[in-house]
Amino acid sequence: MGQSITFKKADHLKEKPGSAKLGFGKLFTDYMFEMDYSTEKGWHDARIVPYGPIKLDPAATIFHYGQEVFEGLKAYRTEDKRVLLFRPDKNMARMNQSCDRLNIPKIDEKFVIKAIKKLVAIEEAWIPSEPGQSLYIRPFIIGTDAALGVHPSATYKLLIILSPVGAYFGNSMSPVKIYVEDEFVRAVKGGVGYAKTAGNYAASLKAQTKSEELGFDQVLWLDGVEHKYIEEVGSMNIFFKIDDEVWTPALNGSILPGVTRASVIELLKKWGIKVKEKKVSVNKLFKKAEKQKLKEVFGTGTAAVISPVGFLKWEDHVIKVANGKTGKLSQKLYDTITGIQSGKIEDKLGWTQEVKLQKEKEAVAK
Repeated sequence: MGQSITFKKADHLKEKPGSAKLGFGKLFTDYMFEMDYSTEKGWHDARIVPYGPIKLDPAATIFHYGQEVFEGLKAYRTEDKRVLLFRPDKNMARMNQSCDRLNIPKIDEKFVIKAIKKLVAIEEAWIPSEPGQSLYIRPFIIGTDAALGVHPSATYKLLIILSPVGAYFGNSMSPVKIYVEDEFVRAVKGGVGYAKTAGNYAASLKAQTKSEELGFDQVLWLDGVEHKYIEEVGSMNIFFKIDDEVWTPALNGSILPGVTRASVIELLKKWGIKVKEKKVSVNKLFKKAEKQKLKEVFGTGTAAVISPVGFLKWEDHVIKVANGKTGKLSQKLYDTITGIQSGKIEDKLGWTQEVKLQKEKEAVAK
């Protein structure tokens, strides 16, 4: 993979949105990163270009066989005007894990982090500064071969796009309502459940619509074989505080290894809280709730960081967790991780990487 990144300046720049207009993934910046792969050249032609449509053949592999992987991370602006990335090395390592499963050529992780930093530096003006706001970073790879036939593509395109996003919870952290899916299956061991690939999310859409029609925010998936062990929520890993312990489903090949999940586990252990990564049956969980042992439930992910769960529904059983409010541990985890991400709390764990704004801009200009 080449180490140079070319830059093509846009003819016109977009008007920057006000902080009040930011949602999630609706607005995109002026530029994007693009790079191609072929069996002859490997990954090549790294470039930052004006954001816009990409040209693909109607027979491209991505359209017919779904050969695709993606990642999600954020850039944060600190009070002293620095810009931080949160554990991008973890995201790139996971992207390569996804590439391996989808039979996509692996990336040079350090080079792609370098590309992200350059792109973020160029788009610095798009990084919002209000509490809870950030610049969402979406790297993704698609198969581009123009041929019908079930086989891996020989050509690929890696793109990185940026989107300024608002605070997930607005002005306050509100517990969500979770529906335990008892009909559909998302993933099984040996499949692609642990990879961050489009097909996993496509498989979840029917159940997500069903849960919303029933008045719930998210779906909690059970295992695809016995249909009794808890796995993950559609967009989050899941944790349960049982008395003084915290349980979370063990990574088993059908659960996404979340970066925020790993960070939460590290923090809990650092705080002296016992963490059990184990198989958690939904029946056992609800029995713990009946005995008043289920103290908190929360999800973890890039978008919300920590998402407290106030209600759980499984078949005819409904649990009201922590009286429908945000628990103390959930709040502490949220405050700590977002504090590190925003630079308000000293990063003693080495989780953040600073984007050297002027240095990156000058490197691209050359």
